[in-house]
Amino acid sequence: MVSIAELPDIPRYSIKTVSVQTGIRPVTIRAWERRYRVLDPQRAQNRYRQYSDREIALLRWVKSRVDEGTPISRVAADLKGSMERGLWPEAIPVIPTPGKVERGRPPEALAADLYNALIHHDAKTADELLRTAHSTLVLRSILQDVLTPCLVQIGEAWSRGDIRVSTEHYASQILQGHMMQWFLSYPVRRTTPLILTGCAATELHQIGALMVAALLREDGYRVEFLGADLPVDDLVAYAEDVKPAAVLLSAASEWSAAELATIQERLARLKPAPIFGYGGQAFLRYPGLRSRIPGTFLGETAAEGCANLIRLLSK
Repeated sequence: MVSIAELPDIPRYSIKTVSVQTGIRPVTIRAWERRYRVLDPQRAQNRYRQYSDREIALLRWVKSRVDEGTPISRVAADLKGSMERGLWPEAIPVIPTPGKVERGRPPEALAADLYNALIHHDAKTADELLRTAHSTLVLRSILQDVLTPCLVQIGEAWSRGDIRVSTEHYASQILQGHMMQWFLSYPVRRTTPLILTGCAATELHQIGALMVAALLREDGYRVEFLGADLPVDDLVAYAEDVKPAAVLLSAASEWSAAELATIQERLARLKPAPIFGYGGQAFLRYPGLRSRIPGTFLGETAAEGCANLIRLLSK
């Protein structure tokens, strides 16, 4: 095997060429560079990135570890530590491997195939598709362009009677399991503001709240995901103990949304008082609820909610 250090370090490939050669989408390559310092490519006179054979080999090695299930943050840390000791990984041979999942596919195709796998209870294909999404897309794109359209399709199929309740629950558990793995893969930074996330009392649908939790932890916040059906008294008492900067809750039904009515007033009595934000399907189906629940409606999507919360925290 050849050490990656032995490969040419002459920058000559565009990011598009690198994407074709590695099977990694350009947006993911740029995210790995920006967030995890996996690479530091040189720039041509036109300011476009240029990559060497050595950097392509490094990307292939990183992708192979991520495809095996290792979080990108850990892969990047391992790579940095090894290279600081002068230990470069070995180059991975470029050998095409057959498989049901095609690499580098657009998010809409992954979403459609994921829906078909889930409604047919095909866990193996669903797992392959989700691993592909995680290795080739940034988290926001996975949630917004793959999981959300898939969940919408599943909800519509259930409402039409095309799939059983058991199938809807099965799909939700598969997706929630992968999302929890992604959430836990991000480091917990003790020096950043603490944010509590979860679901209103009686609310059992956790995926929306978990999306927000994962995005915020990816952005570097210290996030605790408290899960479904949070009793108001217990939540307020816990907030008094840990003093979070914000408490974020999700509600999918009118009944669970009603459980949020007193939380803003009760949290406001704490010293210091945390921001209270909320969202979820209940506030999309019934927009009038937003004026009846004190606090801040954070937005219609997980990404929008995170962006609005970050703005509130920066004030």
